[in-house]
Amino acid sequence: MSVDFKTYVDQACRAAEEFVSIYYDTMDRRRRALPRLYLDEATLIWNGNVVTGLEDLANFFEMLPTSEFQVNMLDCQPVPGQATQAQSTVLVVTSGTVKFDGNRQHYFNQNFLLTTQPTPHSTVWKIASDCFRFQDWASS
Repeated sequence: MSVDFKTYVDQACRAAEEFVSIYYDTMDRRRRALPRLYLDEATLIWNGNVVTGLEDLANFFEMLPTSEFQVNMLDCQPVPGQATQAQSTVLVVTSGTVKFDGNRQHYFNQNFLLTTQPTPHSTVWKIASDCFRFQDWASS
């Protein structure tokens, strides 16, 4: 029996809310653990700069100054199975503010493409693609 679309959207939104809470808490407090949230071959595009693979992601996150993220908006939608070879996939869009190293606040938006990955004991969501952009970086 197939799950009706509203149920599918509700499940996707619950997963997205849980993921966003974990992601930004990890970014702000346990940055070394952040690469564990990504697929081995995941891609991050950070303000136009491409980072691919777990080792490069780990090195990139180590370079970033300490952060304080505040998510003001979260939206999500399931990606149709015909676009993802029937892999459960969710597009998650966030926006908010961030301060790096206690400097002035910047607005950002971030898009995640999450996909489910089976583990020995459960199924977990992993980041396949991540696109981060400052909204006000060029302004003074």
